[in-house]
Amino acid sequence: MASSPNTILNVPNVLTAARFVLAIVVFVLIPLHQYLAATIVFIIAAGTDWLDGWWARKYGQITKLGRIFDPFVDKVIICGTFIFLAAEKGSGILPWMAVVVMGREMLVTSIRGFIEQQGGDFSAQMSGKLKMVFQCVAAVASLLALRHYQQAGPTAALPIWLSWTLPISVWLAVISTVWSGLEYIVAASRILGRKP
Repeated sequence: MASSPNTILNVPNVLTAARFVLAIVVFVLIPLHQYLAATIVFIIAAGTDWLDGWWARKYGQITKLGRIFDPFVDKVIICGTFIFLAAEKGSGILPWMAVVVMGREMLVTSIRGFIEQQGGDFSAQMSGKLKMVFQCVAAVASLLALRHYQQAGPTAALPIWLSWTLPISVWLAVISTVWSGLEYIVAASRILGRKP
């Protein structure tokens, strides 16, 4: 089931395109205060990120389009979700946190584009993958908190598990975002330093 590097229509790319559509759905649902639906759609979208990568590696369907489109869609859904959640009172995500997330993604994308244009390899690092996990957990916890406030009232106390999960996951997302960004900067400096 291997595909040509130039093949556009394959399972991983279709899944990535579906994730892009699901991201737009999430962005529509949050301002409409449909937090439960947004949570479900977000989880499905995040799941396709793992699935398309697994499928591409297992069946040799890694394509040039996929290498560009997949990380782009990842950034759209994470940055967009954080921006929309930062606009919701009680989400646990502050505007500056969304700026940090978006700034890191823009910086790493710029560095990766430059390095690969020079013929270097700038593949994702483990810190970047962990960052994505923490960001997804934070987004889900935030949506569940908003759903709770919607049902119980804006002054209602969160369930114990969520009152811990929300701040911890949000701060882990922010810290891992900054940390992975710094790791990419260091890696890029080493690559550039080796170039004649």
